[in-house]
Amino acid sequence: MRDRDCIGFLQWALPRLGLRWPGYRKVRGTVCKRVGRRLRALGLVDLDAYRDVLAAGPREWEYLETFCRIPISRFWRDRGVFERLGREILPALAADARKRGRRLVRCWSAGCASGEEAYSLRILWREDVQPAFPEAEISILGTDAEPTMIARAEAACYGAGSLKDLPPEWRDRAFDRDGAVLRLRPELRQGVVFRLQDIREMQPEGPFDLILCRNLAFTYFAEPLQRAVLERIDRRLRAGGYLVIGSHERLPDDAPGYAPLDGLPVYRKRADGER
Repeated sequence: MRDRDCIGFLQWALPRLGLRWPGYRKVRGTVCKRVGRRLRALGLVDLDAYRDVLAAGPREWEYLETFCRIPISRFWRDRGVFERLGREILPALAADARKRGRRLVRCWSAGCASGEEAYSLRILWREDVQPAFPEAEISILGTDAEPTMIARAEAACYGAGSLKDLPPEWRDRAFDRDGAVLRLRPELRQGVVFRLQDIREMQPEGPFDLILCRNLAFTYFAEPLQRAVLERIDRRLRAGGYLVIGSHERLPDDAPGYAPLDGLPVYRKRADGER
């Protein structure tokens, strides 16, 4: 399959799935390889023949949609974001919980892939927040649309490449080596739960104090779907809570209720009447 043929196919197919071509430009090779394997499995000669299969009914579109999922993740991805979370945002949420007579800070990692983001939060909480707020607790829910990713997250075993950005001293305290893999220690799995959910169709019950939706909705989804997802996130994020998106993403233009933090893809949800 030639690259230009696959590009033309994706530019035709992605909008029909509620997805956007610009988000796939750099990762198209992954999707094209999956589509190529599907063509061989179906005994099809080219993408025109595959379009005919897609035209025959919705079932094949469901397969194609799964080929468009890009679960790229690692621990401590976007170091500056996690440093700010540990230095400022999570302590502020813990202090606010204390002020309101609560112990629990609730977090949602949407599109959690293999759990690296959720567990990064959990490690960060133990290392940077818990010493100052020993009475506070963190609850982290990771959701993803891919069953394989949820199974990997629950197994909590990772190759060394997934941990290359995590501070080495934290890695040594958080993981035990098991042959070629590193296994997260049991105490750091406490308070972390994973659930199979497609954010386009289902969302967990709120309210949450912190929601991370990074390198998913605001990269791959078409703008109408981005706005719909943001509305659902907004209903689950409490006033004064924080929304974190990817470093190369931006919120839809009609999102006036969110104040950006300087230099980071992090937004604080304003309370009613707050500017």
